[in-house]
Amino acid sequence: MSTRSKDAPSSEERRAEVIDRAIGWLEDLLYVVIAVVLALCATALVVDLARGVPDLFSTGGQAPVLEVLDAVLLVFIVVELLFAVRATVARRELVAEPFLIVGIIASIKEIVVVSVKAADATGKGDVFRDDVTLIGVLGVLTLLLAAAAYLLRRKEREPDEGREDDDAVADSTASPDSEQRAS
Repeated sequence: MSTRSKDAPSSEERRAEVIDRAIGWLEDLLYVVIAVVLALCATALVVDLARGVPDLFSTGGQAPVLEVLDAVLLVFIVVELLFAVRATVARRELVAEPFLIVGIIASIKEIVVVSVKAADATGKGDVFRDDVTLIGVLGVLTLLLAAAAYLLRRKEREPDEGREDDDAVADSTASPDSEQRAS
């Protein structure tokens, strides 16, 4: 007969638990490093953006405006990635929606940049055609990402599968007294 309790974990189970905790700690540490790097990138982009704003008024034209808009959208992308890291750590699972939003913002950013280039390339044949094709592809990509985000959000708002069946069973087994009390 064994003197060990049935409830006591074996040495293999303890080792697996220690390894799991160590990997979890390492994962959290890496997420913190990623978050710090993203925060530093966002800060650097905002500082660079602030330095570029006076050029909007001094030089005029669309080039400085395009650079500022490009930088603003890039800041949005970095901040959304930072949110994705935070959501992943908070929920302890990979959350898809922030990454879909990053894709949408990145696609819109490229559409804006390529649109300005396409306007400059009007009448230049292949360059203009390539830019317009790229704008079309990015537009379709943006719509697909938006549809995916919509479907994901819609799925998250639906009640759990099978829950309606559980409620129906609970309602059918409830006594008339409990229904009156609930009213």
